[in-house]
Amino acid sequence: MATTKGFSVHDEMDVPVTLAALTLEEKAALLSGSEAWASTPVERLGIPSITLTDGPHGVRRVDPGAESFSFDASLPATCFPTAAALGSSWDVDLLDRVGEALGAESRAAGVSVLLGPGLNIKRSPLCGRNFEYLSEDPVISGRLGAALVRGIQSRGVGASVKHFAANNQETDRMQISAEVDTRTLREIYLAGFEHIVTTAQPWTVMAAYNKVNGVHAAQNSWLLTDVLRGEWGFDGLVVSDWGAVTDPLAAVVAGLDLEMPGTNGTSARKLVQAVRTGIVEESVLDQAVARLLTLVNRTTHPHEPVQEVDFAQHHQLARRAAAESAVLLKNENALLPLDPGAGLTMAVIGEFARTPRFQGAGSSRINPIRVDSALDALTRAAGEQWTLSFAPGFTLSGEDDQDLLAQAVAEAAAADVAVVFLGLAEGVESEGHDREHLHLPEVQIRLLEAVAEANDQVVVVLANGGVVEVASWQHHARAVLEGWLNGQAGGSAIADLLLGHANPSGRLAETIPLRLQDNPSYLNFPGSAGTVLYGERGYVGYRYYDAKDIPVAYPFGHGLSYTTFGYSDLRTTVEGVGEDAVVRLSLTVTNTGPVTGREVVQVYVADLACSLDRPVRELKAFTKLELAPGQSAPVDFELRARDLSFFSPEHDRWVLEGGDFRISVGASSRDLRLTATVTVDAPQLLRPLRMESPVGEWLAHPVGGPLLRRMLSGAQGSAVAADPTIFRMVESLPLSRLVAMSGDRLDTADLSRLVGRKP
Repeated sequence: MATTKGFSVHDEMDVPVTLAALTLEEKAALLSGSEAWASTPVERLGIPSITLTDGPHGVRRVDPGAESFSFDASLPATCFPTAAALGSSWDVDLLDRVGEALGAESRAAGVSVLLGPGLNIKRSPLCGRNFEYLSEDPVISGRLGAALVRGIQSRGVGASVKHFAANNQETDRMQISAEVDTRTLREIYLAGFEHIVTTAQPWTVMAAYNKVNGVHAAQNSWLLTDVLRGEWGFDGLVVSDWGAVTDPLAAVVAGLDLEMPGTNGTSARKLVQAVRTGIVEESVLDQAVARLLTLVNRTTHPHEPVQEVDFAQHHQLARRAAAESAVLLKNENALLPLDPGAGLTMAVIGEFARTPRFQGAGSSRINPIRVDSALDALTRAAGEQWTLSFAPGFTLSGEDDQDLLAQAVAEAAAADVAVVFLGLAEGVESEGHDREHLHLPEVQIRLLEAVAEANDQVVVVLANGGVVEVASWQHHARAVLEGWLNGQAGGSAIADLLLGHANPSGRLAETIPLRLQDNPSYLNFPGSAGTVLYGERGYVGYRYYDAKDIPVAYPFGHGLSYTTFGYSDLRTTVEGVGEDAVVRLSLTVTNTGPVTGREVVQVYVADLACSLDRPVRELKAFTKLELAPGQSAPVDFELRARDLSFFSPEHDRWVLEGGDFRISVGASSRDLRLTATVTVDAPQLLRPLRMESPVGEWLAHPVGGPLLRRMLSGAQGSAVAADPTIFRMVESLPLSRLVAMSGDRLDTADLSRLVGRKP
């Protein structure tokens, strides 16, 4: 066995033959790491060690020459925009390309599995790790996450979709139990993972730290075996988050295949003892080892040379991704783009312009190949055509410095426009802890207020991973550009956007509330006494704000452009019945403005008459298209039965109720341009009957209803049957109580045969 550029090179293993040759001790050893970032090898059988390393927006490969571990001691790699930014791109093709670049850099660095993308839903804007996650909506998370997985794995590197599941906070993250009902789990927190597993076939899934309804995710057989493998057909490897395993035996039995990091043989010894004492069958270990060997085969490439990485090209891709992800929240009187040809004088204000905050803190911290600052990019663009000045305005430590404030005000007063760079310091949001509030630092707000008094042409550029409150200060700015944590090329991308070399096309993948207290999770975040109640159920993000019609700063899907778009000619057709139903949509989108731009067309669905409560609208499809001025293009969508369905805990499956659905197409959840109502046919949804089921449910049942009416028409039930008032009163009464109130004189023999029968 030889090694090339960090990769173990060997011929593909015959998994059954290799498995049969392994000793029990070797099998057990394979199921936990050899050290922090590598699996355990078995040299006598040619089983190599493979490297797993942090992502998800860059390759954080630990430098083999580093004297001690730190998040900064890693090999140089391209730092792409974080997931919070990429999610706002709403661009599937872009994320596929970013994934390809991540895969290429991973392979060149000798990495077999890149730990990402992060699929967790942004339940609360306070989550300290929200910068690593794509959206508050599972449709965006699923589709964009699938694109990243396809791109990464196209280069022979495994993706690890994380953190499975309901890992939505950093507070007490190793022990907290997410108490969440089945329907909410399925519709919100598992749906994105399901889409990726069933459409992109990731080679690994990472089990989370937290508990789900009292059971650690890393040893939760319902999650790892029943749902992930049994229902979704996942055929890859389940790896633990680092340090997530509390009981290695319970984890392997539940469906975990690889515990990371290594435990110096402790876990292996426990597994060997469990097999030898008959606590667990050796076949359980065999199954997990077979999955590990399959992953080794998938990620080692003896006959394919490692390609040199074109870091310059990847930097340009990162620049494009940053520009595509920025969201123009506000642009009064079309202040942006700035026109330097008019002899513009620009005051660039804020330390973030010179010292950009472009990535998150914690395990995803990348050692970037290079970093562009917006100040340098704007200075290069200025040349001799226009004048630029700079004032830091504040320190990154947040100290109150009156001299810096005075200098910034003076520069603003002397300029045509003041571009103010504001944001959150690195320590405010990070893996390991949650945020305490949504506010920008007070010193930055005071700076903005003072600059606005000196110059009424103010542009604010934001740098932050999670959303910040804007309602209290945005009146001081004519334009607000949300740049997110936009990667190593973000500074150049911001300059492109400010000067009109790029047209903003990002759209919010999460709602910006007026205040934290408006968030649906506010009273149930981050929990206490080891549990957190998901009391808002499926009403997460815009699903809650729109259902309650609560004013927000900026709605889900919002984003402005330097051009405008018109929507017209919505047409719908419905084909099929029930699970075979298909709703086809077509419309025309036209660029009605002066410049080329990209529009995100969003499709929302509302169930107008459902037996369960549902949000007033839910995103079900989207696309992004580019149009030249005056150009029109047809846009087509296809909604399947699943897009119209809800998860029924009673039936333990997704169900489609026939009826009317409102289809809305627009530019945000609150900017709906076209609407149509369609009728979809489906078999009657019957609830399983029990003696505790209300009388009304029995009466609605096609079989149970006639039997119950016949029973009530007898002598003992004649009063109920004859008096409409009494009849209405007993509709909500459990049948068992009606029988008891009759003194058990009602004959329920025929009804009892229906109890528990599946519809």
